Amino acid sequence: MIKNSLFTAIICVLLISCAKKEEKPTSFSVGIITDCQYCDCEIKWNRYYKKSPERLKNAVAELNKHDLKYTIHLGDFIDQYIESFDSIVPTWNSLKSPSYHVLGNHDFSVADSLKHVIFDKLNLKKRYYSFEQNNWKFIVLDGNDLSVYGALDSLKMKETTELFNKIKSASLPYAKPYNGGISKEQFNWLEQELNASNNKNVAIYCHFPLLPIANDNLWNTVEVQELIKKYQNVKVFLNGHNHEGAYVYKDKVHFLTFKAMVNSADSTAFSIGEFYQDSLVIKGYGKEKNRTLTF
Repeated sequence: MIKNSLFTAIICVLLISCAKKEEKPTSFSVGIITDCQYCDCEIKWNRYYKKSPERLKNAVAELNKHDLKYTIHLGDFIDQYIESFDSIVPTWNSLKSPSYHVLGNHDFSVADSLKHVIFDKLNLKKRYYSFEQNNWKFIVLDGNDLSVYGALDSLKMKETTELFNKIKSASLPYAKPYNGGISKEQFNWLEQELNASNNKNVAIYCHFPLLPIANDNLWNTVEVQELIKKYQNVKVFLNGHNHEGAYVYKDKVHFLTFKAMVNSADSTAFSIGEFYQDSLVIKGYGKEKNRTLTF
């Protein structure tokens, strides 16, 4: 009888052990939206600006059904006009999860005298920042730090001119005034954040893509790529800006551009990202497709 009980106990332990190996519990989930880009404007370039409030409302309703650690918008919350924020911020604030914003180029499409108000509208205390969740570190970059529209002091404007002239003289495709770059100060901060990541997995958010090289990259994409490839714990770089979306895998980093919510007459785009230790699983809604990024 004792032998039978012992045998049964051993079998139970083995079965539980196998089940644990087979199951892959989600570490945590987050909501991801980009380029809501609302304004009370007519359709242009397949951008249905007036449909964004309803799309955002529906996305928030869906995201609120899930247990999310946070929701993040990857830039271009509005297209233009400071009052555009007032039409969609209340919907954003109805999220049940904590929320974050990445600054996009169109977020600065307001009168120069009102640009300081943008940060209050988006509840941003800093233009770039980091936070942690479980064994992950999330770094949020401001790709408008150096830009013709978002450099808000004389030193940044001087650095903007120098960087833009450098890439323009090299005839790089992304030498466009609607793109931007990160300053030397922010670059040094990024390096410090990576050095202090303490072997945590790292995900980097930005509005502008690093890859593929095209018309819409971050101005100093090459320098940022060279920096992050030194850190094996950087797993993903996630961004918006290119409304059609894109994906590149290089130097063991996944570079994923999410599709814009504002584009298309009859569809939306947003996602839930499930962060595991060995992968990021994207559940796409509307135009955004499902995918698994394995580390």
